Amino acid sequence: MTDIVYRTPTAADTDALCQLGRDTFIETFGHLYSAKDLDHFLVTTFGPGGMPDELNDPGLAFQVADAGGQLVGYCKVGDLHTEVDTGDRRGLELRQLYVRQSHQGAGVAARLMEWGLDELRRRGAEDVYLSVFSENARAQRFYARYGFVEIGRNIFMVGEQADDDRIWKLSLTEPAIAA
Repeated sequence: MTDIVYRTPTAADTDALCQLGRDTFIETFGHLYSAKDLDHFLVTTFGPGGMPDELNDPGLAFQVADAGGQLVGYCKVGDLHTEVDTGDRRGLELRQLYVRQSHQGAGVAARLMEWGLDELRRRGAEDVYLSVFSENARAQRFYARYGFVEIGRNIFMVGEQADDDRIWKLSLTEPAIAA
């Protein structure tokens, strides 16, 4: 496998990053949606007004995994998007962590996760939140290995289809509680 370079994307990466987002979403979830709902989500999330604008948002940070000029994964972190009660603690969010199926199991997700947690610590997060599809057992096992625990539910809209997502939390400042 080609050596992977982890880096901050530049404006020149915008089209490739948006394509990576579309491709990985379709690989993982495309079979769950009607063509209309899937197309609406992909255009809204990865088209003009979506990820291209997010790349210029100072509230967000990105890291990409680049395998010989092909983007194979990315992580996006930043301000809370999912509605959660953070109490008096500073909560930030791991917004997306996507890796092409061809590179899953090769440590790409782990490197992106470590970068994401480091970036969120740097931004002052006390707690990290994420939302994950209730039937995505692989992702849930991955997040659990880092100490994330399920704390609630969230409705995630893909077009007109409402998905049952689970909200997970990781405390960066409190000792983990043994289950």
